[in-house]
Amino acid sequence: MGMSSSKENRLAKEASPYLQQHAKNPVDWFPWGEEALAEAKRSDRPILLSIGYSACHWCHVMERESFENEEIASLMNERFVNIKVDREERPDLDQIYQLVVQLLGRSGGWPLTVFLTPEQKPFFGGTYFPPADRYGMPGFPKVLASISDAYNTKRDDVFSQAGELAEAIASATKGGGRSEGAAYSPAPDLLARATAKLGTRFDDENPGFGTRPKFPNTMSVDVLLRRGKIEADPVSATRARAALHAMRSGGIYDHLGGGFHRYSTDEMWLVPHFEKMLYDNALLLRLYADGYQAFGDATFRLICEEIAAYVRREMTAPDGGFYATQDADSEGEEGKFFVWSAQEVREAMGNDIDGADFAIAHFGITDNGNFEHTGKTVLSAVVPIDEIARTYDRPLPDIDAALARAKARLLEARDTRIKPFRDEKIMASWNGLMIGALAHAGAALGDAEMIAMAERAFAYVEAKLLVTDSATSARPKTEGLRVLRHAKDGVAKGPGFLDDAAFVACAALDLYEATATPRYVGVARAIVDATLAHFWDAEEKGFFFTASDGEALIHRAKDPFDHAIPSGTSMACLALLKLGALVDASYATYATTELERLAPAAMENPFGMSQTICVLDRLVRGATDVVVVGALSDDRTRALGHAALAAYVPNLNVAWVDPTDSASLAACALLADGKPPHHEPVAYVCRGRTCSAPMAYATELADALAYEETTVEAIAEAHESA
Repeated sequence: MGMSSSKENRLAKEASPYLQQHAKNPVDWFPWGEEALAEAKRSDRPILLSIGYSACHWCHVMERESFENEEIASLMNERFVNIKVDREERPDLDQIYQLVVQLLGRSGGWPLTVFLTPEQKPFFGGTYFPPADRYGMPGFPKVLASISDAYNTKRDDVFSQAGELAEAIASATKGGGRSEGAAYSPAPDLLARATAKLGTRFDDENPGFGTRPKFPNTMSVDVLLRRGKIEADPVSATRARAALHAMRSGGIYDHLGGGFHRYSTDEMWLVPHFEKMLYDNALLLRLYADGYQAFGDATFRLICEEIAAYVRREMTAPDGGFYATQDADSEGEEGKFFVWSAQEVREAMGNDIDGADFAIAHFGITDNGNFEHTGKTVLSAVVPIDEIARTYDRPLPDIDAALARAKARLLEARDTRIKPFRDEKIMASWNGLMIGALAHAGAALGDAEMIAMAERAFAYVEAKLLVTDSATSARPKTEGLRVLRHAKDGVAKGPGFLDDAAFVACAALDLYEATATPRYVGVARAIVDATLAHFWDAEEKGFFFTASDGEALIHRAKDPFDHAIPSGTSMACLALLKLGALVDASYATYATTELERLAPAAMENPFGMSQTICVLDRLVRGATDVVVVGALSDDRTRALGHAALAAYVPNLNVAWVDPTDSASLAACALLADGKPPHHEPVAYVCRGRTCSAPMAYATELADALAYEETTVEAIAEAHESA
């Protein structure tokens, strides 16, 4: 018995834009909660759990084809209790039930479609199902009928499968990354071994990891960059730099508006899936800032500036927080907002013939196009500027000026089109990533506006998404802070998960280094104290993804693996190591315990645990601590700190010591110890147990931080001498 499509279902009352998109479906949707679970038990019907997110193209396709279809909706309503979940709100549910599809031998993804017993145990699952049999895939009505019939006539088999899958999920997530392979203890050969394995998946012809679809895989590129620059491995350095250039040249990059799309549908970075995610752009902003520091490539600096401009223009709420996503579709068509024909370019450019000609050449716009037989073109930097100059026999400055005019005019014209939908949830974890990236990039590039954006967004997070925790018993020295999951229209929802806490804590520490504001260390410490109290497994060690007082699901999982974002575990360890250096060495013991436990799994699967590899590198190599001592009001003090932050030093800690400010001293008590003030601001560079003599000049400090192409053997010798 289907609902009329003119009526609204229960999702109309939800804050999530993704759930609201399904509010007029004839499906009798429930949000996840007690009402739905109780109804499944009362009616003895299986649960149809559908998980997606607002920018997901195939989620929209399945909605149009199936969830808006009266006949299919009637079948769903008659035979199932239907629950719709926004994965961005409930990553804990998504984490558990994605495993079902993988355990059944299929690739995971979204939309996720899983069938559960009323006790929440899964017994079958998949992703997108077409409305009728197609390309060897069963139609959704056939799947629904088969699942319902099996549940009603083969109950024992269904419950047996559900039990086996529940046990497999528990087994897959309990170990938290333990490896069944050879044991590995963190050692100086960490990056060499990791990059050797990563290299087997690198595409040197179209630089990046994998074939199609091709994702940025920023954490793995970071591993290559570290190995290439600080251990002088030319292959890794070349691959990292080539991947950065290939991504920014391809259609995965928005050449008019800045920012990156989610991934490329081909191996050449040419045609993207057009949604834009805050987290991708945060991770890429940080990576391109690192690339600029490492290589001094002005193109990488420009990409950083354009990502920040895009975020400022398109993704920033009036009160400073950052929105979550922009859709792939506009007017019901994927990519329509972003693609161009030559005629559209000429119309937009008007009398500017040079601007039109050079843009058409540079961006590879052809009469046939390159996008799904539409005759339209996804813009990519196909023809280099110097080649256009030779072809047209014009000086390079003319080409540069004409292309700058073209980009500005085409962006202006594009903004008159109907824009893709924007999900205006403000996610704590993703905001943490972007805040940290802006602080890091702003400090690296000397861009005060990026740092100001980061501070403003952090103020929003503090005001809306941080709440005092009265149950921080594990670390009684400070009053803990819990991080809620997200806010929408000023209303916060929780609870937060491990990634929310870890990413916001790391963002606070990035802001401390970029601004010298000691209060940020206190916020990070309070978040980490609450995280240890509620997420740390005191018995078997490691971090759970959900808090001890969170909703009880079929299993409380640990997940040390990177997905589209770094693992919460690795980022929590990073925050612990930084706080262990700044204020209390006991913080680092938690990180050391967890990183040593994860090292075998990380070495076995560096592609899935690249962020853990990066944090392990900090543990193995030791941090480089730069302690700046001087009045913060003195420009010379700031110049020393800025010199440190501009250098490519992946495992850096910057401590700001103002001898006249007790808060400044407390924020870095351990690193400040034994660093007396001088008659002028000075900086100390400390590696391991050895510190340099005080340096008063920024140029001297920059020279001291330049890497001397350290070999694995040299690292080993340093460890032995320590």
